Amino acid sequence: MISKKVLLPLSAKRKLTGKLIIQYMFKSIKTAVLVAILISTAIIAKAQKVINSGTITYGIEYVLTEDQKKQVDPSVLPSESKVEFSGDISKVQIDMGAAMLKVLTDGVAKKALVLVDIPMMQKQYAAQMTKEDIEKQSGSFTFTGFKATGEKQTIGGYNAEKYTYQDNNGANYELWVTNDIKLPAGVHPPGLSAIQGTPVKFSNVQDGFKTVLTLKNIKESKIPPYSLDVPKGYELKTMAELRAMRGGQ
Repeated sequence: MISKKVLLPLSAKRKLTGKLIIQYMFKSIKTAVLVAILISTAIIAKAQKVINSGTITYGIEYVLTEDQKKQVDPSVLPSESKVEFSGDISKVQIDMGAAMLKVLTDGVAKKALVLVDIPMMQKQYAAQMTKEDIEKQSGSFTFTGFKATGEKQTIGGYNAEKYTYQDNNGANYELWVTNDIKLPAGVHPPGLSAIQGTPVKFSNVQDGFKTVLTLKNIKESKIPPYSLDVPKGYELKTMAELRAMRGGQ
């Protein structure tokens, strides 16, 4: 059987060619849009990576007054701090030699639990901190006037921008903020919840001692939920009683 070649009129060829071109253009546009969506989604996902639990490591710089230097030798103070977090509750653990100190803080509810283990004495103490206790320890500072400076820097592997702000006594501060990651609200440093982003370098004041914390890294991992309930076997004390046990400091 011999097939016959069908010859189309020139006008029909033009119409067919035009239709194919239009179909190709639409197909290309759809592909381009799909690629654009995928790229933009990837960028957004990276910019808004959410980490709900893990470990944050900060480097610590101590900003001590001359009087404070007479009380504390900066060379014996820890150079970094590890903060484990699960949801809005974070945990800091400090090895004090004869004792192990653990502080669990709910940054949203603004309350904390302090646990002290003294193996040599076979003693375990716990103290619950209220919002008022936490504010007193941090000097009752409030912060306002957050302004982005446009200055950029990479800190802890994240893109960060410098901000300036003031406390209620008129003192000026600066911090660096990244939008590459999003951590639970309870993990944010006290007083900086107004910032849209995650602070990666900031000042902290505890019992009158000022430190500057700089993010080294964040390791995402599954950590079971923490509780601020006093564990079984711990003797409940007040914060005043705990301070009295360590000489009132």
